[in-house]
Amino acid sequence: MAALHADAEAEKGRLLEEQEDEGNSSELSGGRTAVASPNRLASLDIEGLNDVDVEKEAASTRERPQKNGAKLVAWITINTLATIGIIFANKAIFSDPSFQRCQVSFASFHFFVTSLTLFVLSRPRFSMFTPEPVRIKTLLPLAIAMSLNVILPNASLQFSSVTFYQLARILLTPTVASINYIFYNTSIPRPAVYALIPACVGVGIVSFYDSKTPTSPMVKSTSFIGVIFAFAGVLASSLYTVWVSSYQKSLKLNSMQLLYNQAPVGGILLLYIVPWTDNFWSVNHAPLSKWMLILLSGGFAALINLSQFFIIGGAGPVSSTVVGHLKTCAIVTLGWITSGRSVGDKSVFGILLAIVGIIA
Repeated sequence: MAALHADAEAEKGRLLEEQEDEGNSSELSGGRTAVASPNRLASLDIEGLNDVDVEKEAASTRERPQKNGAKLVAWITINTLATIGIIFANKAIFSDPSFQRCQVSFASFHFFVTSLTLFVLSRPRFSMFTPEPVRIKTLLPLAIAMSLNVILPNASLQFSSVTFYQLARILLTPTVASINYIFYNTSIPRPAVYALIPACVGVGIVSFYDSKTPTSPMVKSTSFIGVIFAFAGVLASSLYTVWVSSYQKSLKLNSMQLLYNQAPVGGILLLYIVPWTDNFWSVNHAPLSKWMLILLSGGFAALINLSQFFIIGGAGPVSSTVVGHLKTCAIVTLGWITSGRSVGDKSVFGILLAIVGIIA
């Protein structure tokens, strides 16, 4: 850029010298003066500056994708770590007898944390989305489905191993596809159907072997009620997923605007159920570490909602799905490591089959 300025100045100097020489000669020849056009001098300045601006713009264009790519990788990392963290934190919370009967109030707490997070993100200082009010009566069915989408999987996590809990969530894809096909006449590509078959078979194998009585007390297994809660949670989550898409289209809202409206409705709705479902008598004896885990779980929930917004906006739904597969593999691997099972366990084949099915 400095070279461009120097060339422009040199050219200006040369023209000025020519002008002086021509002026001197004109005096000798009778006073006729040939003066270099000021427009030509000005054009040299503009051309030199334009070249500099073009080079600056090209440099900033090269830097922008690099910055956006680094930011996207950072949000993907945050989302993955927060998802892993919230599952293992919730597992530790629900494994404590003090909180085993607090499923509904725990879900309500998460909804209010989500509401607070979205409220902050909608403020003018951040302006990540513009809130659009929706009538509570309209959102009530979706809020109920959202509540079941959280409570049933949490109940499954209480009575299941982390590995089975996460693998059962793989069934969301074929269940959502089936609901769309039956009720909305949406066709399913044949290659996708073929890929879902090994995933379903793999989950079935893991369900069978993981629910058997473990040979060692150190091995973490899944009870029959855990299997029931897992499959009920898959059905509720699938219905919620389909409804979210339908509500977004009918109300013309994006995911953040819809969640901003439904999260507080779901949180308040659950508070009416808490007195009949939850038991707080044993909570008084819970150690401080469990309360810290609850706060940490709420923080993870906020990070998941925030990072998911940036991932979908920066990489699109397809890349978001790839991130979901990455999280599944990471959670299943960590769950297996902490389960106490040996490599020769028969459920390994089911795990590998299910993972191949979702990646294919």
